Amino acid sequence: MGMQADFPWMYTLIIPWLAYIFWMYRHTPRLRGGRKHAAMGVRSLVLLLLIALLAGIHPYRTVDQRHVVFVADRSASMNHDALIGSWIAEGWSGKAERDTGAIVSAGLQAVADRARSSERLPGGTAYTFRTALNDRHTDLARGLQMGASLLGREGGRIILLSDGEQNAGDALRQARLLKEAGIQVDTVFMASGHQRDAAINELVVPVSVKQGETFSLQLAVQSTFEGEAEIRLYEDDREMSVSSVQLERGENRFSMQGTALKPGFHRYRAEIHASGDEQSANNAAYAFSRVSGPPAVLVVEGKPGSSGNIEEALAASMIGYETIAPEQLSLELAQYASYDSIILHNVPATRIAEKPMEWISRAAGDYGVGLMMLGGEESFGLGGYFHTPIERALPVYMDLQGRKEIPSLGLVLVIDRSGSMMDGKLELAKEAAIRTVELLRDQDQVGVIAFDSGPEWIVEPTALSDRDEVISKILSIQADGGTEIYSALAAGYEGLLNTDAQRKHMILLTDGQSADSGAYEALTGGMNEHGMTLSTVAIGDGADQALLEWLADKGKGRYYFTNDQSTIPAIFSRETVLMSRTYVVEGEMTPTAGQAGDWGRLWQSGLPQLRAYIATTPKELAEVALWSHEGDPILSRWTYGAGRTVAWTSDMTGKWAPDWVTWERLPQVLSEWVKWTFPQFDSSPYRARTEMGGGAAKLIVESTGGADAMPEGGLAVSLEGENGEQEVKRLIPVSPGRYEAALPQLAPGAYLSYIGGYEAEEGGGASVSGGVTTGLVVPYAAEYRISNQEGEELLANISALTGGRTLAMEDAAESYRFEPTPYKKPYDWSRELLLLVLLLWLADIAIRRLSVPWARIRYGLFAPMKRIYSSGPKTDVSDVPDGPIRRLKQRASERSRFYDQRRPDEAPPNKEEAAHMNRSGTAPMPLSASEGAKPPQTARRLSAERSEADDQTAREVEPASAEPASGQGSSQERINRLLAAKQKNKR
Repeated sequence: MGMQADFPWMYTLIIPWLAYIFWMYRHTPRLRGGRKHAAMGVRSLVLLLLIALLAGIHPYRTVDQRHVVFVADRSASMNHDALIGSWIAEGWSGKAERDTGAIVSAGLQAVADRARSSERLPGGTAYTFRTALNDRHTDLARGLQMGASLLGREGGRIILLSDGEQNAGDALRQARLLKEAGIQVDTVFMASGHQRDAAINELVVPVSVKQGETFSLQLAVQSTFEGEAEIRLYEDDREMSVSSVQLERGENRFSMQGTALKPGFHRYRAEIHASGDEQSANNAAYAFSRVSGPPAVLVVEGKPGSSGNIEEALAASMIGYETIAPEQLSLELAQYASYDSIILHNVPATRIAEKPMEWISRAAGDYGVGLMMLGGEESFGLGGYFHTPIERALPVYMDLQGRKEIPSLGLVLVIDRSGSMMDGKLELAKEAAIRTVELLRDQDQVGVIAFDSGPEWIVEPTALSDRDEVISKILSIQADGGTEIYSALAAGYEGLLNTDAQRKHMILLTDGQSADSGAYEALTGGMNEHGMTLSTVAIGDGADQALLEWLADKGKGRYYFTNDQSTIPAIFSRETVLMSRTYVVEGEMTPTAGQAGDWGRLWQSGLPQLRAYIATTPKELAEVALWSHEGDPILSRWTYGAGRTVAWTSDMTGKWAPDWVTWERLPQVLSEWVKWTFPQFDSSPYRARTEMGGGAAKLIVESTGGADAMPEGGLAVSLEGENGEQEVKRLIPVSPGRYEAALPQLAPGAYLSYIGGYEAEEGGGASVSGGVTTGLVVPYAAEYRISNQEGEELLANISALTGGRTLAMEDAAESYRFEPTPYKKPYDWSRELLLLVLLLWLADIAIRRLSVPWARIRYGLFAPMKRIYSSGPKTDVSDVPDGPIRRLKQRASERSRFYDQRRPDEAPPNKEEAAHMNRSGTAPMPLSASEGAKPPQTARRLSAERSEADDQTAREVEPASAEPASGQGSSQERINRLLAAKQKNKR
């Protein structure tokens, strides 16, 4: 046992405490005797206890106890959870009852798997870890830090079980801190759980090569075994080569050859395959390169063989091209970055899936790839591009926005809502209906029927004066029930009959087969008779395609079949636009030059005539190079994000523009249009690379153009995530020409990134503009890398630095076999001291403010005992001893002598002084301040009057036997004298 103080410098308060005690003794005149000493003692004790609380004085006892924290390395390289759990359980079983232990798991972070406790471990012979953590990195320093925090002030030991292959943090630095804290670290070396492993540490490809150039791909391979392996090289997911190699233990380097065949941005991937390889996460490495040479153009044609004129013009200008059908468009964004421009030639939106359409728009806006749309009967508005990503990228709107007089339209949408439409189809059908409502004009009428086993009017045929209400009703459609088509078509037919519109059309969408047959031929005959048309949409192979195709044919509409439900909105948009042939403007005309810019020189000698085009509306910031005679754009262009896009609203097949197709300058003009959309890759002012460290990836961008290359709003990078979503991160300058940004969690691979100026958008978003496209390589996690460092040596250094032990796998029983470290276990008595201070403070108030009659208290305590001892027969008063009576008489005589001996000029004692004299037998205290302040004459007069009144009162209260025998005075006279004495006392 002992006492210690947390703040010993507070002891200096004892000096003013002693001074205060001396001051109280000299300046407390109101208290005397034992009462004064008691008050001073209580108050001094209160102040002394407060000083003790401020100094943090508390008792302690010395305890000999062993505390151990087991820090388990649970990173991916270990793969030894069961073995570590058995070792910890065996070590835990050797502790004494009063000893404690804790368990910490370490990976990229450190988590407390079990708090410090003296209880037994659950699980018997093996401990099962209960926590999950990021095992892609090893940070032993964090594990040691958490172990020290669990030990606290009591100290103890840490036992570290690891392979020593740290790739984040600094374990030696943390060990030095533990040494200063007096904590020893015992280490247990456990070899990696993967004994047979081959990994590609690095793939090096030239950043840029020329088309047709042969280049080398350098690979660095690390192996823990000797044997044969196979290396496969891929370019944009296309297998380039397969090579067999002989691996040696340690580092291996190989060189492969490749040829740059296609210009543009390309990703490369190398994979290694070896028999018995226990770790596959490190078997691939990534790189990227840009092949410069003749530009590459992707031509997407709607009708096979219809792009001959375009291909000839590109070939004449030495521009490489590739022609594909829309169904062949890639589902990966990186594929589009390998082209300089993309041409959509008379392609309907119904044949482009949702992802390729989004990627084409992203390739233009984010990565600078050019985009051009060439017209025809299935392009622009007639192709169903209303409210699509491609419409956002092009310089024209697909609708006419009130500029054309279009016949009024009555449209009924018949939508299947059976249970089979629940897997996203119904949501897309509702989106298609909403897009149709937005595309129609206010004077048009629309009705919506949802059917399952029977039809239901969701929206009765009505004019679009309140679009929001119509859209709200469409959104309320829920999937349920079976499929019955005929009754739904009959209801739609009746609704169109009552519609007052110049054109009446019905669209049927279903993914199933009707439960009942009906008189479809009579129904379609009635529709033909009343000028109605019917188009049908079949979704998936489960639909009754034969019936739907027959209905579309008899209803003089169009039949659509799709296995890609994402094309449903485009189909509805196309159908809505096709109902008004006014979108196609026919008649011979010669375009008029507008804001041609550098294209003005192309038609200085004149322009051929056109016979037809598709009417569109130019966007606000677009440049219209050629106008029609009715004020519609024929050729327009604009800058969209990082790219450039062009719109030609006539065709290139000769049907609408035969004079243009035969124009001798068409190859030059068309190639100029295409070249204007090309990105300028070679003028990149930035270089980007990634750097891994501390468990986090960091993007480093270096400027090659100096300070003048810095945009006004600062630099930012646009990253393509794993799900294709774009994320904009601002780059922070760290040194001249160098910028950094923390990267999000990305899977290993080669990614596209766009570096340029930062621009804030409304709503809190941001975008990147005026920059350049580059590649970004994210390697696999450092935990999977085969390292050359000696982990066993690192653990030995940690033990030696902290004075710990180096334990072997069979030394688990030695975990608690060490000399315990004595430590002081304090007891916090602050609560008790504060309670004592409160009680003493109340006692101090009582002593100073209350006059306690101790004699009466003693008499009250001892009176019962006296009565017990004096119990017996009662005696007469005459039998009482004369001792007490004698004392009473003596006090009375002393009082009389006191009053008789007072000087004539002294005032008699007042009642309080007389009472005090009678109680104590001493002279009375001086007069009060109020009486002492009176003049001497007044004081003498008052004293005389009081003496006379007291004597007279004494005579009057004597018994009758004491009165004179003569019987002088009557009782009335006595009363009068008493009243007179009372009046004198009042004065």
